[in-house]
Amino acid sequence: SENDLDRAPLMGAGPLYQLPTPALLLDWGVMTRNIARMADRAAELGVLLRPHGKTPKCPKIGRALLARQAKGLCVSTLLEAEQYFDGGIGDLFYSTALGPSKAERAASLLERGAQLSCVLDDPAALLEIAAIMAARGQTLPVMIEIAVDDYRSGVPASDARFRTLLQGLTTREGVSLAGIMSYAGASYGLHDVAPVQALTETHRQALVSTRDALRASGIAVERVSLGSTPAILHARTLEGITEARCGIYVFQDLMQAAIGACRVEDIAVSVLAEIISVQPHLGRFIIDAGALALSKDRSTASSPHDAGYGLVADAHTGAVLDGLYVSQVSQELGVVTARGALPLDTGRFRVGDRVRVLPNHTDMTAAAYTGYHVLQERSDSPQWLARFNHW
Repeated sequence: SENDLDRAPLMGAGPLYQLPTPALLLDWGVMTRNIARMADRAAELGVLLRPHGKTPKCPKIGRALLARQAKGLCVSTLLEAEQYFDGGIGDLFYSTALGPSKAERAASLLERGAQLSCVLDDPAALLEIAAIMAARGQTLPVMIEIAVDDYRSGVPASDARFRTLLQGLTTREGVSLAGIMSYAGASYGLHDVAPVQALTETHRQALVSTRDALRASGIAVERVSLGSTPAILHARTLEGITEARCGIYVFQDLMQAAIGACRVEDIAVSVLAEIISVQPHLGRFIIDAGALALSKDRSTASSPHDAGYGLVADAHTGAVLDGLYVSQVSQELGVVTARGALPLDTGRFRVGDRVRVLPNHTDMTAAAYTGYHVLQERSDSPQWLARFNHW
């Protein structure tokens, strides 16, 4: 996977000022360190990684993830599943509940040879999907999502719907029981390690107790899957869990830094923008990166370190410029102000200069682009080495 970068065509590589802005930058070295950190953590906890492919949307990066202790990828859309499969990655878990209207598309992936599994929490949907799969001679492995903290989707293991799902998955043609899963997404709203650890343990115990109850009734459960980057990074133990799902760790972002899941210097993706207006009388300057380039995600708003719509960093070094952040966005423009006085009278910030913006939520920001400009840091100035398209 590392050879993907070595073999990448230069495609006009050169200094950052040659790139049209806004542009999505990827520091390959920082990303590689993030991948290694999570792989080491998973090995320490004794679980296999199943990274989430929705974050990079790029088979080259998917292969870099799979090179380090990962079993397969998660995807959040069937388009992602198709694109990763076309890119040579076959073990895919569609971790968004599968709607019956998408069953034919999922069956086509199975027919092409993909090792596709999905998740369900609704018995009625299961009946429709099983009939479609059986009619096409396919068997779709299904994970049941357990509702642990009511953060999002899922069904409580004590609910009659859970028993109905089990019955359908163990008796009907077209589907089979792949395992059980939960998502500790509530960890993103916690700003200290101890509460994240407690939430993770609640999920672990719920999954393991459900697995044990099923085994006691004669139902084999081989796959027990738990997700969320903070949960995996801060878990005291994952005993009984077979698979850890997490995605944002590959790039990291300001939200992850705010909750202690990474440092700001671990953020591998940024947006290169140009200063297009300087307004000393208002103590601000304007960049050509707004809501479409940065997203309107405000996930750091509730943290002690509100980053607005992104922190502003030096274009050459990537170092955060003290106090500077994007305070407002319109469709194409971002307004940069400072926590204190913005020294616009020194000539430090001029029209035509470039800055980087670190995102609140990398998934949202990266999805707005068609690919990455991969950085190669040099002693004189940063260079972009190659462009990697999402697909």
